[in-house]
Amino acid sequence: MRSRHPASFRDQVSTLRRQFLQDGDLPFTNVLTEEVSAQALTAISGWLDRIFSPLVTLWVFLGQVLSADHSCRAAVARLIAHRLARGQRPCSAQTGAYCQARKRLPESFLADVARSVGRTLDEQAQRRWLWQGRRVYLFDGTTVTMPDTPANQAAYPQVYNQKPGLGFPIARLGAITALACGAVVNLGFCRYAGKGQGEVSLLRRLWDVLRPGDILLADRLTANWATIVMLRERGVELVSRLNKAHRQADFRRGRRLGAFDHLVRWAKPTSIRSLDRETYQALPESITVRETRVRVLQPGFRTRSIVVVTTLLDPQQATKEDLATLYRARWHAELDLRSIKSAMQMRELRCKTPELVRKEVWVHILAYNLIRTVMAQAAARHEVLPRSISFTGAMQTLEAFEPLLDLRAARDAAGRLRLYHDLLDAIASHRVADRPDRYEPRVKKRRRNHYAWLTAPRAEIKRKMAKGLIVI
Repeated sequence: MRSRHPASFRDQVSTLRRQFLQDGDLPFTNVLTEEVSAQALTAISGWLDRIFSPLVTLWVFLGQVLSADHSCRAAVARLIAHRLARGQRPCSAQTGAYCQARKRLPESFLADVARSVGRTLDEQAQRRWLWQGRRVYLFDGTTVTMPDTPANQAAYPQVYNQKPGLGFPIARLGAITALACGAVVNLGFCRYAGKGQGEVSLLRRLWDVLRPGDILLADRLTANWATIVMLRERGVELVSRLNKAHRQADFRRGRRLGAFDHLVRWAKPTSIRSLDRETYQALPESITVRETRVRVLQPGFRTRSIVVVTTLLDPQQATKEDLATLYRARWHAELDLRSIKSAMQMRELRCKTPELVRKEVWVHILAYNLIRTVMAQAAARHEVLPRSISFTGAMQTLEAFEPLLDLRAARDAAGRLRLYHDLLDAIASHRVADRPDRYEPRVKKRRRNHYAWLTAPRAEIKRKMAKGLIVI
């Protein structure tokens, strides 16, 4: 897609870049460039360059997922205020044109921009943020729900044991994130249940972003023979937890490296259901892995000991204590997904078709990566680690500064840079100093209002209420 008005295109890109501190004398200002936007726009054709151009639609969509009010009406109202502040004529307050513009945006456009921002941020991570000079990536899965429409139910059916009309369509997401800066470098979707719909299957669709020498940090589901072998063939190391459903650690066997630390040979299973016969036969007969037992002494932790499985075999390069510390960092995968689902309110999506649901998720990921970029700028300015800065605090501060970034900063480059520095100082002040040693009881104090469960489709309940058959 080529804009008929290059000046308008540059102005739209500048507006989008200013909102996330992508100009001026700051680090990481080439994460969202004009070239990235132009390259992603090549996937779009047949678009009229009017009010809701692709970039304006993306800008409004980003504001929608970042706002506490996720409604389309509030998103269009923000666009009207933005146009009036710039001396432009207001657009219609009706949401129809915006909703149609979102439908026209290709999913590939949003996915390409989101992944590009995440990969670029990860590539520019400072060396002191890395683990022993190596890039570590986290993988974990989660689920999201969406409106109960026939289209969503067909693409992402509700849980099998729920009656029709009582549940919500549910999708499984899998994300690969960078440990150093928290950026999501790849994301995948699938149904909640069914063959080939699990987290390990999602990982195998996404791991092309991993390069030789990288380390994958994941939970015990990935500690299976086939996944370890295929990762090793790609030159990727794995640090995970022993899956006791498949194997038991016996430290009397293998080559001893230290107390509860040894190298052991894992023989190839007699069959692997996820692989065809030809692929299975091409794999080696065994693989050597390292197992080490770690004692958990921290109060409040339910697990008292774990067995870490890894392909980092040299105890000189990675000691037992190094592996324990690294595996403990796997919890950041849970925190990153919580930031996206809870802080950014992605737990329950709003769109009524599967394609728009996926677009909504990609816009959340793009917004998340852009916020992570601002956090990296604050970390670089104050010489701290990005993981020590609160994501929720950064998002709230950025939202508070947004009107100034949109209006006053657009007129004065020097004033804009001073405003950027003030914003970064405010973001860096929100720290998470007590993580990960904090612990809390798993109980609730507030008593919420209790209502009965919906045990029949809502329309059926309403018909019975109208006839006076039941009172709820």
